[in-house]
Amino acid sequence: MVNLSLVIPVYNEEENIRPLMESLAKNLDGIDHEVIFVDDGSSDHTVDEIIKRSGENVRVLVFSRNFGQTSALAAGIDAAKGEFIATLDGDLQNDPADIPMMLERLQKDNLDIVAGRRLNRRDGMILRKIPSKIANFLIRKVTKVKVHDYGCTLKIFRASLAKKLDLYGELHRFIPILGSIHGAKIAEMYVRHHPRKFGQSKYGIGRTLKVASDLLLMFFFVKYRQKPMHLFGMLGLGMFGGGFLIETWLLLEKIAGQSIANRPLFYIGILLIIMSIQFITTGFVAELIMRTYFGATSRKPYSIHKKYQAGRELHKKLKSSKGITT
Repeated sequence: MVNLSLVIPVYNEEENIRPLMESLAKNLDGIDHEVIFVDDGSSDHTVDEIIKRSGENVRVLVFSRNFGQTSALAAGIDAAKGEFIATLDGDLQNDPADIPMMLERLQKDNLDIVAGRRLNRRDGMILRKIPSKIANFLIRKVTKVKVHDYGCTLKIFRASLAKKLDLYGELHRFIPILGSIHGAKIAEMYVRHHPRKFGQSKYGIGRTLKVASDLLLMFFFVKYRQKPMHLFGMLGLGMFGGGFLIETWLLLEKIAGQSIANRPLFYIGILLIIMSIQFITTGFVAELIMRTYFGATSRKPYSIHKKYQAGRELHKKLKSSKGITT
């Protein structure tokens, strides 16, 4: 079995392929590994460059069009055969020299994810660094997952965890959060970061809105994925309570002889009651969908890290490993 699978999404990176593959060969010498390039619909000669320089341990998955980095990472992880999986960008800004020490840290400390934290980040201040710092701060505060650099692609996982992450949409930035949902043990390490030498960056200020919208989804996943009724029911009951109090007060005013038909508060109270019914109904539907999801996919709303069983025969088998990892 391959020990380490490297998943590298690439999109129009033909000039970076040769130095990247040379760096991988140099820095991963002595580690049993495979390299999986996932071409995300390149319009240049990226695929030709990879094939021309490929060895037996290199595979290429070519998308029919541009599906995005999350899909590229998901495809590479699905295809990976290694016990551990490393992800990195194909633009030479991540340094393969950091991978051996990250892998050593993961194994030594019995971790599930080691996430890179870029030291002396070589990107533009206004368009990249400042928005990234704000986004990372908000993500940490909302999700309580203490990772400082969600934008760094360089990460190493146990394959058993990586294949359960259900990556889709634009969720590759939130891999540590998805891992934490499964109870992953996560650590960070400072890694090198180089300026881009060839090609153009595929990221811009426009991704900020995508991160903000995905952050709302992550908040829901972390807090209410298994209990959506707690969110929608709480909002619904709060609105119903507010609407009920408003209408009760206006009813007393009406009994006292006051006119309430033309008062905006009357309509606000009715609107709150209607919205409360909608939120509570949405909570019921979300609960049914969640239960159908777990039932239809045979998934469980929990994750078992290890299993232990006492017994003489099993004890002999576990004498060296001290446990069975599932």
